[in-house]
Formats: sequence, structure tokens, C-alpha cells
Amino acid sequence: MFSSQRLPLAQRYADLLATEGVVRGLIGPREAPRLWDRHLLNCAVLGEWIPQDATVCDIGSGAGLPGLVLAIARPDLRITLVEPLLRRTTFLQEVVDELELGHVQVFRGRADALHGKETFDVVTSRAVAPLGRLLGWSMPLVAPTGALVAMKGSSVHEEIEAAADDLRDWGCAAPEVRILGEGVLAETTVALRVAWADPTQVSWPSRAAAGAQKSARRARPQKSRPRRKQGS
Repeated sequence: MFSSQRLPLAQRYADLLATEGVVRGLIGPREAPRLWDRHLLNCAVLGEWIPQDATVCDIGSGAGLPGLVLAIARPDLRITLVEPLLRRTTFLQEVVDELELGHVQVFRGRADALHGKETFDVVTSRAVAPLGRLLGWSMPLVAPTGALVAMKGSSVHEEIEAAADDLRDWGCAAPEVRILGEGVLAETTVALRVAWADPTQVSWPSRAAAGAQKSARRARPQKSRPRRKQGS
């Protein structure tokens, strides 16, 4: 998970979480004693499902879980941390600067601010929203051959069932679920991967066009989502 060269960086990040992270209200004081088992290692194993040299967008980064952990463990990745709250992005940038993580950039804003502007090989998240809503924030950022890779809880299969209509509307392939860290971690990680069913059919309309398209389909506002190419 962390090579011998990267372990000191992980330790420094853990120290910052246990001190500044608690003081600034980014993590609860009860989490400090279990940072490694419950947070750092738990997030690091997500890297098993991220390809080499991938571009990664971590939405709702908070204190940097899992985005900063992946950045520390995987220097081959190019990572964008997306977080709307100033106190959190300030902390994230301070960690990036102190640990000299040149392959990481911090973006202050909502994920939908990047819709139609950026796409990534992988879009990650941890405890951000139920799958139905998470698709609306994440899939417009997923490249045609990319995937959403989210950390989930024990109710992941119920979330998949509840989001069946959303998955179909988005044109997603059947979700995959893995338990990561078995036999290694005290607390394993439940990970969910959602890719496109047919990457060749993914195209991005303007946000206004997407909004009109969605309103006609469901008669309620949602985030922009891809449409089929003309003639397909």
C-alpha cells in the first residue's frame, strides 16, 4: 500500500490529520487514534482498482480521504481534489505543499462546476452520497473508457438496486463490487466500480441542452448526463 519511500509522507499526513485536522473540525477527535486502520489503509487499498498513470478526480475530498491517501501511495497518478468548502481546501493545499505532491491539484468548488470541462480516467469518492445522486455528480466527469470507483458501506447492494433506473438512464454497465484488503486489514474496504456500458456512445451535450433533456424525461431538475450520439 505504501512503499518504504512513501511511508514517511503517509506518517506526516496522519500527524496533520490528528492535529490540524481535529482542530479545524475536519475529522472527529475520536478518529485520531484509529487513523491508520479506519482511514489511511482503508483508503490506500482503493488503489488496487485504479490503473497505472491514471488521471483521478476525487469529489468531496474533505480532509483528503481517499484523494490525498491515493496521491501519497501512488505518485504515478495525477489527482484533482474537488471540495467546495474553503476551510477544507485550505487544509488540502497546505498538505499538498508541505508533502510536495506536485501531481496533485486542489479545486475549490462543486463537482458539477467541472462538468463539460474535464474528464478523468477514474472518479473517486468516499461516503459522499447514495449511488443515485453520486452518478449525477460523477459520471459527467468519467471519460468514455473510465469509471467511477467509490468507497461504500455494507448497504452497497441496496444502493445499486435503488439506483437501477439511474444506472440505466446514464447508460452504465452493471456495477462491480469488491471487498479490498481482506486478510490484510482489520477493517476491509467495500468498493464499487461503475463504467459505461458502451464507451463509443458517450458524448457530452451542453449543460443547458442536458437540462432540457432531463426535464422532459423526469420533469425534475438533475445534473447533466451524457446522451447517445446522433445517428446511433
